[in-house]
Amino acid sequence: MNKHTDLGFHAYIRGIILIGFALLMLAFIITGNIRYYIAPTMMPFTYFATVVFLLLGVVQIIRSTAKNQEEEHDCECGADHSMPGSPAGKLLVYSIFIVPIILGFVLPDKVLDSSVAANRGIQYGSGILTEQSSAPSPAQPAATNTARAEAFLADPDGYYEQLEAGSTEADEFDARDYYVEEGFKQYYEDLAEEFHQAETVIVTEENYLDVMTILDLQLQRFVGHTIEITGFVYREPDFADHQFVVARFGMTCCVADAAVYGTMVHTDDASQFANDTWVTLRGVLNQTEYNGYPMPLVQLKEIEVIEEPENPYVFPRFSF
Repeated sequence: MNKHTDLGFHAYIRGIILIGFALLMLAFIITGNIRYYIAPTMMPFTYFATVVFLLLGVVQIIRSTAKNQEEEHDCECGADHSMPGSPAGKLLVYSIFIVPIILGFVLPDKVLDSSVAANRGIQYGSGILTEQSSAPSPAQPAATNTARAEAFLADPDGYYEQLEAGSTEADEFDARDYYVEEGFKQYYEDLAEEFHQAETVIVTEENYLDVMTILDLQLQRFVGHTIEITGFVYREPDFADHQFVVARFGMTCCVADAAVYGTMVHTDDASQFANDTWVTLRGVLNQTEYNGYPMPLVQLKEIEVIEEPENPYVFPRFSF
């Protein structure tokens, strides 16, 4: 293969790869399976990327058939415009892009389930009041200390001063102060009042994370209220026979940042529901502790096994 042919061939391959990515994203969009990987707020960027990849792919293919490639290669600029490396090296580089496209079309799309929850760990409620939701194990590393991170973001200089002085105040940072200082208090106060006046706290896909946050911040106010919630069944290894968690994966950007948010449920019939079973349940809110952390508890009254929802994930609303 001479240098002129080599330049056109590689432009053609690059064009095919770009169009392949565009077609893969288009297939996800048309089938609706894009919901397994991308949050709705990211969809405009997905549409934009699909169009750009398609246009760039077409440009590369047109470029591969251009007649002036020999002049481009021999432009006397002192640079080598040919593709460097051995044939095996070139094949390896292109395979890094081609294999994901093929796998994207071939492999079935699957929602995140309890096996992923076991590896990533689960946050009870909204997770803002606990540094970690369960004891670390070889399969589940300790969760990030979000309180320290929030203390640093709120006042970096003060945080370093406390560390140098040997103060433990940063360790005792209460995440509830973060919501007050950042101006979220009124939003959650209004939302809490709305739910408090309702006969039943109905947790939907749209308000899921908001309700979890309210129950963390004002749990005592809702003890005794009826709650209706939908999610999949999950258990920690050390759960008792009458315990399970009803959980949902929350996603901010994409599947890479998905986290599991769950609510503890007590019922004598817990063993009847296997992990990953989707249920809608009603019960009475109470309070319990797990690994030393206070959290909401649902005393089960009614439960119904359902099909996996069309959109199994929940997303922050950013309403404030």
